[in-house]
Parts: sequence; structure tokens; C-alpha cells
Amino acid sequence: MGYRGTIKDFPGADPLRDVEVLRKAMKGFGTDENAIIELLGSRPNKQRVPLKAAYKTTYGKDLVSDLKSELRGNFESLVLAMLKAPAHFDASELREAISGAGTDEACLIEILSSRSNAEIREITKIYKAEYGKSLEDAISGDTSGHFRRLLVSLSQVQTLIMCIVSNHVPSVYFSVKCIKNTPAYFAERLHKAMQGAGTKDRTLIRIMVSRSEVDMLDIRQEYLRLYGMSLYTAISGDTSGDYKKLLLKLCGGSD
Repeated sequence: MGYRGTIKDFPGADPLRDVEVLRKAMKGFGTDENAIIELLGSRPNKQRVPLKAAYKTTYGKDLVSDLKSELRGNFESLVLAMLKAPAHFDASELREAISGAGTDEACLIEILSSRSNAEIREITKIYKAEYGKSLEDAISGDTSGHFRRLLVSLSQVQTLIMCIVSNHVPSVYFSVKCIKNTPAYFAERLHKAMQGAGTKDRTLIRIMVSRSEVDMLDIRQEYLRLYGMSLYTAISGDTSGDYKKLLLKLCGGSD
């Protein structure tokens, strides 16, 4: 079927040249956001993540700290998410879903039921190293009953134990739905994130970043089929400024 992502390898990308562009964009009065958008929006994760080490080597400074001091709001969150390796990003999102005010069950299901066994093993390893607690223990301490067993089974080997309880039928339903038709599931998650008053930006950022090199082309097709509108148009109407520009780079086209 070929590559179904929207962000492809940038030919001849050079981390040392790239960090020079980023440094220049942040130096002096004001920030050149467009230079940051153009650069990060045209590099896949494996060409973005090494920029942190290259920046440190070249300038003796921390790229993430410098970006944090220059950027604000959702644009900052999106840029920082794009500089994390996928398993590190997933681990930090799971941590936030578990430790935030109230468990974000939809986020737990989204990550645990859409990643491969190998990816989940890597996430679990990183979670333990970063947060000093196993992912299974964190989930067990923060969720209840059958839903907990469902999630723990997903976090162990991505095997679905069908434990349908009245409280968590929607959650179980969505995990099954995700496994059956992943692009349609993500199209629906994106639609819900942008629907109604206020955008669920954390969900929007997570999906756009994590699927841009996996199946974004398929998600775009499903979005158009389900909602009669391109994902590009939906994002354009629901976001603004530099945040919008970088999200649209990840979206990759107006269909």
C-alpha cells in the first residue's frame, strides 16, 4: 500500500545547518516563527529529534528551553511535541492522562489500542525509567474494575480482554473500534476534539503529531467520508496563527 504518512524524509537534511536556522529564528528581537514552521514541518521525527543534541553541541544551550522562552500557547506545545521521539511522547501523554485532574480514559484507550506490541513495550520501558513506576501500576492505581483490566491487558500485550461493564461500555467500544478501523477512529477523535465550544488542543496535537508518519492520508480520507469536509478545512476553521500553520503542515494537504 506504500507510505501513508504526510511528513517524509527531507533530502540532505543536515542537523548542524538546521539548528543554525532555528538559532537564527530565535536570536535578536522577535522570533521568526515561519522559519521554525518551515523547518520542523518538513522533517520527519527521526530528523527532528537529533536537533536537540546538535543544538547543545553547537551552542551549549538547551533547544527545548530556548523554544519555551520564545514561543507561547498551543504553538509552543505543538513544537515541543514534535521534538519528542514517538515512545517518549506517548509515555508523557499517558502520564498526563493518568496524573491530571481526573483520568483521561479516551487518551489511554487511544494510545494503548493503536500502538503495536513492540511500541507498547518501548513505551512501558520509558514510562518506568522516566516516572519510577510501571505503566501497569500507574493505570491500576488510577482506574477501576473491568476497565482497569482492559487497559492493563492492552498495556501488557495489546490483547483485548472483553470486559464490558455498564460504566465503561463506551470506552471498550472505542478500543474495539480503534482496532477494527484505526483511521476512522482517529478521524472521529479529531472531529470531537474540534467540535463544540473550545478545542481539545491536547488531543488535536497528539493525533496530528503521532499519525503524521503513520496513516494521516487514510485519516484524511475517512474524515472527508464521515463529515463531508476535508480535515484541512476543519483545522483551518478551528485554529489560528502559527499553531494553525504548523498543524496544516502535518495534515499535508487540502484534499
